[in-house]
Amino acid sequence: MTLAHEALLDLLQATRRSALRLEMRDTYAGTDPDFAAWQRGQPFDSLAEDAKWHAVIGPPIHRGADVRRARVVSEPVTDYIRWEYGITASASIAIGERVRWLPRKQASNLALPGNDFWLIDSQVIFLHFSGDGAVTNRELAAEPSVVKFCNAAFEAVWERGVDHADYRPT
Repeated sequence: MTLAHEALLDLLQATRRSALRLEMRDTYAGTDPDFAAWQRGQPFDSLAEDAKWHAVIGPPIHRGADVRRARVVSEPVTDYIRWEYGITASASIAIGERVRWLPRKQASNLALPGNDFWLIDSQVIFLHFSGDGAVTNRELAAEPSVVKFCNAAFEAVWERGVDHADYRPT
């Protein structure tokens, strides 16, 4: 089942137990104007962007939901990942989301799905991207075997990952 961006945000905001995000791409740039501005050396209004994310993920965190993000990254990192690392503290950590980074070379023997995903309570939302990192589709899956597989994949990356405070992109 295809899921609109707004429906994903609604699911995130309604999270009761956990929202787990696995990211495995080296760019999500697509047409991101904030990243493009950063590449040109121009500042962007991170406070406004952070506030939008905090409004979505803040309520479940305040209810006690476990909100974590694990990122599998190639090293040396791409410019996009360097930018993303730079905004993680204000966008995610500041609101209570926990983030870990795993160098891709340490993920070679992990069973991982072919796509990034959110695992929200007992539903998986697979995120499909074009080659340049633009979202092309969001696919909802709730089959127990898919949920179990994605949960195991996330936890395997999380276990090996380096906490954001300790990770230094190379």
